[in-house]
Amino acid sequence: MARDFYELLGIPRNADKDEIQRAYRTLARKYHPDVNKDPSAEERFKEVNEAFSVLSDPDQRSRYDRFGEDFRKVPEDWEERVGAGAGPGSGFRRSTGGGPRSRYATSGFGAEGVDVDDLFGSFFGGGGRIRVPGADQEAELPLTVEEAHRGGRRTVTLAGPSGQRRYEVDLPPGVVDGQRIRLAGEGGRGSGDGSAGDLYLRVRIQPHPRFRVDGRDVYVQLPVTPWEAALGATVPVPTPSGATAKVAVPAGSSSGRRLRLRGEGLPGPRGADGNLYAELRVMVPPEVGDRERELFEELAAVSSFDPRRTR
Repeated sequence: MARDFYELLGIPRNADKDEIQRAYRTLARKYHPDVNKDPSAEERFKEVNEAFSVLSDPDQRSRYDRFGEDFRKVPEDWEERVGAGAGPGSGFRRSTGGGPRSRYATSGFGAEGVDVDDLFGSFFGGGGRIRVPGADQEAELPLTVEEAHRGGRRTVTLAGPSGQRRYEVDLPPGVVDGQRIRLAGEGGRGSGDGSAGDLYLRVRIQPHPRFRVDGRDVYVQLPVTPWEAALGATVPVPTPSGATAKVAVPAGSSSGRRLRLRGEGLPGPRGADGNLYAELRVMVPPEVGDRERELFEELAAVSSFDPRRTR
């Protein structure tokens, strides 16, 4: 169900041309997309323009008052056919003003004295020509942890109303989830002499089977054997750069212990690099041979360690 045009402009149904004009001026300035950056402002601005276009034209207003949202299906000579009167809004006339119009301007029917160029000229440089910059646009850019770490040039294909478009994007090393990459002039087209908007690619780091990312810090589970955890060892650990680092597991470590590898997380272009945290996970053999069983039984016999005992 379409919104009532009188309700959109905030005026009574018996409003005269001056009330319509004042309401339109107020709302047009409030919701113009180049003044109001709220994402819903442009749609509201179009609704206000449509309401003004209809109610400021006596013929359209008369049909709208009688037939509601179906008024456009009614022929213009309906009054002659049904013998109706002139309808509300007498005293209005069609605007004869010419000249270029913003893509946000009305459809050409205006209350007497309303000049859209005059209304918005101060916003866009005057001179009798409205310049409406294009809207900024945003799209998501999915990346793996490794891609976010190394950065570099990447080809991005995005689907739009006019088909697919390809962009060559330079990613700085160490982009983080939620970061925006700006492509100047690749957003919505401007109107008149208005410049194009920008396209922003918002980075979304995808789930990884091994790594977990929190800002620039990266976490990885590091499996170790019971004897490595008990006796201590130096073990290899993968890093998001693709290289393998070495980490010293202290003797007497248990599952959940976190070991920090400073600077091995995501690079920080304007600050410190993130860290890599290896979280220990003590693993036991799924099957043991005869000799291994003997050794484990011997260990069980001589050890007084009880992990369930409260200290």
